[in-house]
Amino acid sequence: MSLAGGRPEGAPAIELLDCTLRDGSYAVDFQLDEEFVTHLLTRLDRIPVAKVEVGHGIGLEAERSGIKPCNIDHYRWAEIARSALTRKPWGMFAQPEFTRLDTIGEMSARGMSFVRVGMEPDRVPEHLDYLRRATELCGQVYLNLMKSSATPVRQLVQLLDGVTPEIAGVYVVDSYGAMLPADVQTYVSAVGKYFPVVGFHGHDNLGMANINSITAMQAGATVVDATLDGIGRGSGNAAIEALAGVIKMLGTDLFDYQELAKLAEYCRENMVPIPEDRTMQVLGAVIGIHSGYFPLVEELAEEYHTEPARVMETAVEIADHSPRKADFRTAARRISA
Repeated sequence: MSLAGGRPEGAPAIELLDCTLRDGSYAVDFQLDEEFVTHLLTRLDRIPVAKVEVGHGIGLEAERSGIKPCNIDHYRWAEIARSALTRKPWGMFAQPEFTRLDTIGEMSARGMSFVRVGMEPDRVPEHLDYLRRATELCGQVYLNLMKSSATPVRQLVQLLDGVTPEIAGVYVVDSYGAMLPADVQTYVSAVGKYFPVVGFHGHDNLGMANINSITAMQAGATVVDATLDGIGRGSGNAAIEALAGVIKMLGTDLFDYQELAKLAEYCRENMVPIPEDRTMQVLGAVIGIHSGYFPLVEELAEEYHTEPARVMETAVEIADHSPRKADFRTAARRISA
């Protein structure tokens, strides 16, 4: 097995992006100790991980959508990151539904080097102007295609028509933790034909996040997300210390796997994840349902005296793309009828 795999000769170097303090915030209900955060960022600053992402798990200004706010607001995140990360860029996540462009501009003025804008593939055409304007406000803007696997790969590529060439890169995102290595190879390769920088963000519902991340690198992805100890939403993410260790075994210690392993243990001691329902994680991966809808699915299953899996499966049959709230409610009523 070679890390090079199908990567073209002369391809850009691989970067690992640490998103422990962004995706990992889901696992602790967006409540983080500032002393821990500062110490972790200071230590991350010393190792060769390319980028660090911080902030609310759902994105900048998530509280505007009614989501529980992080105990560290985005202005304070900027202060902490700017003081602790003196050697490497830091960034945040955004969603057009609630993240204002003015806020992206303001955070850039406060030191934010990159922003990842998340949306489902079928919503890209309606947000082309948002993406274009974001590139005028922030040095690096990445497009994160949430729930990538819910859209057939040919259709997904077509939906990217019109995306500004000023975009820093496009991410394939395994939001369900459901993709297999062959899927990752297909999606990353397809996006790579149109965008020189492709990223991959994997979740671990079925235990595939690490191997999928390595597969993405072999397929041509040059930026791969991961978290310390794999902490993150639901079943978690690819574990950055494990990826660094695999890369070392394949040839070179590019990312100081030993220090990352120590930092993973530090996170394990200081970030205690809220227990998640393992049944729902597996069902969501196999059926194709985002964990954000699990509470609604369980509520509807109880109300209509049926199984969560049946609500999920029916919603998938109804939905044009990935199911949304209305699809689950329609599914429950259909089952009841």
